[in-house]
Amino acid sequence: MTRAARWGAVAIAAVGVLLMTTEAFAQGKAGGKKEDGYGYEFSDDPLNAGGFGPNDATIRVRPGPVRTTLIRPRTSFVPEMLKSVENL
Repeated sequence: MTRAARWGAVAIAAVGVLLMTTEAFAQGKAGGKKEDGYGYEFSDDPLNAGGFGPNDATIRVRPGPVRTTLIRPRTSFVPEMLKSVENL
């Protein structure tokens, strides 16, 4: 098979795959908007969302623990290295 024939076969296969794809089998849209009966309304249980005024108590959360690493960086690495080289 020549190079052009291979590219032609690949192109035909790609076009065939793209043309033969079908739509997803998802449920179609229902006719119109159905907002009746979708939500809930509790008329006998009003929500009293207090606690946001300036005189109300605030909730304070304890700060997280302070974490330190077990591996400490060597800040004086170069002077220590020079000392070890001087002893040679």
